[in-house]
Amino acid sequence: MAAPVTQQVSGRAAPAPVLSGPERGQALADAVAELPVLDASGKRVAFGALFRERQAVVVFVRHFLCYICKEYVEDLAKIPKSFLEEANVTLIVIGQSSYHHIEPFCKLTGYAHEIYVDPEREIYKRLGMKRGEEIASSGQSPHVKSNLLSGSIQSLWRAVTGPLFDFQGDPAQQGGTLIVGPGNNIHFIHRDRNRLDHKPINSVLQLVGVQHVNFRNRPSVIHV
Repeated sequence: MAAPVTQQVSGRAAPAPVLSGPERGQALADAVAELPVLDASGKRVAFGALFRERQAVVVFVRHFLCYICKEYVEDLAKIPKSFLEEANVTLIVIGQSSYHHIEPFCKLTGYAHEIYVDPEREIYKRLGMKRGEEIASSGQSPHVKSNLLSGSIQSLWRAVTGPLFDFQGDPAQQGGTLIVGPGNNIHFIHRDRNRLDHKPINSVLQLVGVQHVNFRNRPSVIHV
């Protein structure tokens, strides 16, 4: 087993990634924790304030028009708040659009947990989130229901019919998943290599002691 990583995530603008996979012991640099994110009203909040008091699962998404991100966040929305409260864990989504897109995206996906945006992608950059897509097999995602053609058509339709016609973020920017807190202690980081490389939600919930969620549309079969 690899030794714990103790180097801080650099505060430089374009750092080389210092974590790869579920490595522990990393400390989030103060310069990164102090960077602002914006809530749905445009209010600036220090990134580190989101997980100062308790552990958080932070999901960075590509952009709000991406159908894969939409369907992934729709499943995040199915996590009961009671499950998170029992484990004393916060769930946070961070996008990279204007804050004006937060409310419509939440209405679209049914997402009611915490959500913010990093319009300048500074936190994405400091955490080493990738731009561009690696050609790598990511397997079949349990959270993506649409195929490439139908999903792309849905994304384009939302773009041209939306109140603000833009991509709602950099289409080349990949996201990732971070488990951090309380404080600046990083427990896990996954950087998506491509749009389908997100971590299955239940595998992340298991790492923070949150009950698994049934993401199937049909109810679970209870054997008696």
